[in-house]
Amino acid sequence: MSGGVDSSVAALLLKEQGYEVAGIYMKNWTQDLPNLKCPWRDDFNDAKRVAVQLGIDFKVYDFQEEYKHKVVDYMIREYQAGRTPNPDIMCNQEVKFKLFLETALEDGADMIATGHYARVIGLTYHKQKTEVSNKNTDVTGLTYHMATAKDGNKDQTYFLYRITQAALSKTLFPLGELTKPEVKALAQKHKLMTADKKESMGICFVGKVPIKDFLEQFIKTKHGKIINQSASRRRHVIGEHDGAIFYTIGQRHGLNIGGGLPYYVTGKNMKKNEVYVTTDLQDEKLWSDKIKLTDMHWINGEPSAKYNLQVRTRHRAKLITVKKLDLLSNSKATVELDEEVRALTPGQSAVFYSGQECLGGGIVI
Repeated sequence: MSGGVDSSVAALLLKEQGYEVAGIYMKNWTQDLPNLKCPWRDDFNDAKRVAVQLGIDFKVYDFQEEYKHKVVDYMIREYQAGRTPNPDIMCNQEVKFKLFLETALEDGADMIATGHYARVIGLTYHKQKTEVSNKNTDVTGLTYHMATAKDGNKDQTYFLYRITQAALSKTLFPLGELTKPEVKALAQKHKLMTADKKESMGICFVGKVPIKDFLEQFIKTKHGKIINQSASRRRHVIGEHDGAIFYTIGQRHGLNIGGGLPYYVTGKNMKKNEVYVTTDLQDEKLWSDKIKLTDMHWINGEPSAKYNLQVRTRHRAKLITVKKLDLLSNSKATVELDEEVRALTPGQSAVFYSGQECLGGGIVI
């Protein structure tokens, strides 16, 4: 329970369905930053109040050391390398559906549940012959699949694509069949303390902190050149930035280049500390129909040729039809698309779908 309305209603629904429920607050980050107060204590208190309202046990798991190592340090390394990571995806992979799951099971739980908008579907039956007491016997196993939520606008499978089959088999998503308005209505009907709480934004578990302000606490940066690479103005210096790490491909705002047409970031050179921009939204550097991926992860194994694949390169971005998927060695892949996609960003994830099923994905390089 994070102290938000979604996890509060998830706990409510589970209790109504007859589960023996315990609310767990994960204490992952408590550090205040200059002029930025970490909201952890308010979230903790809200989660505890809802647990009291529901009459369920409430516990705290302290994962601060692991979160710093697995999520924050990873995020800092990626930005230093010139990439744009997604800390929410890493938090789900390393903390929520690994460390939290393992700790909960050791603590006596049978399963975990979260307030994510996603669904566990499709129990696929596999039959095989085995010899038991010299007789052939059918042994049936279950394979769990992850599908998009009923509320397409709130669907969070993009952030969950690195979940494992083992974790999925031990996970419940009580909100998967509900829309956000329905969740809010349930919270208000049961007068939960979090019913009217605003949705949390920003870095996972850190709060509504501008990424620039957060990174400045850990990384020393220096000013550098902003260079216009538009066809008509090759290598023309048009401004100064305060650290190349803060800029991402396709970015428009925050460049502080006044007048005329808007500029878009097309690339950067970390060694030279240079940021490259263009005013041409159709610039070839902003568009591509090919994706190179690394660190591939499949929930149910590599997809076969029978799948009609689509891919999403950002949360809430449109699904693009995959023309060809080449799975290479060392967990790498190349993808050819039916149409060009804008602002492919190294460090972000490309997530594959077949119909409503989320199959897995990889990191853009």
